[in-house]
Amino acid sequence: YLESIEQARRGLSIPVIASLNGITPGGWTRYARQIEEAGAHALELNVYFVAAGANETAESVEARYVDIVQAVRDVVRIPIAVKLSPFFTALPAVARRIAAAGADGLVLFNRFMQPEIDLESLTVVPAVRLSTPAELALPIRWIAILRGCGVDLSLAATSGVHEPDDVLKALLAGADVAMMAPALLIHGPEHVRGVVQGVETWMRERHY
Repeated sequence: YLESIEQARRGLSIPVIASLNGITPGGWTRYARQIEEAGAHALELNVYFVAAGANETAESVEARYVDIVQAVRDVVRIPIAVKLSPFFTALPAVARRIAAAGADGLVLFNRFMQPEIDLESLTVVPAVRLSTPAELALPIRWIAILRGCGVDLSLAATSGVHEPDDVLKALLAGADVAMMAPALLIHGPEHVRGVVQGVETWMRERHY
């Protein structure tokens, strides 16, 4: 992964943003430092954590995010974005705590894997479903709320961004970034050109 970051940094004229999912405090900080040294312009902290324990409280879950951000902020200088779960009780308050811990942006939202049950083998099987445009409503709702709360963070919409209209909705809600990995997996990287052209056409027609 570090080699891929180095190659991307050498070969691209656009910013390279790495993503990191750690397990231990030392893992978060060690790999964050190595990712910065590999040349990443920014780092997304993908805190893929399902609070399934009976003793996990809302406070402990929030503290986990804040502690990770503080630890990584202490060892890297590049911008940090935090990919959040949509299941927080009071998201604006969590966002402010994460900002105070040193984050520069939020990515809304993480999509947790939802396993299925195979009725023939009676086993639990992994299931990866790409997002659809119908899922965009949730991130843009919360982006609009956070922007209205004056949260001083860059905001990225992910889940459901496939076409120019999806990008425009995210921007109008207050997003700084629209992320569209599923659309690229389906259509290939050349899909970006059509999306950009569609956004530009819409803006020109309305004199933006």
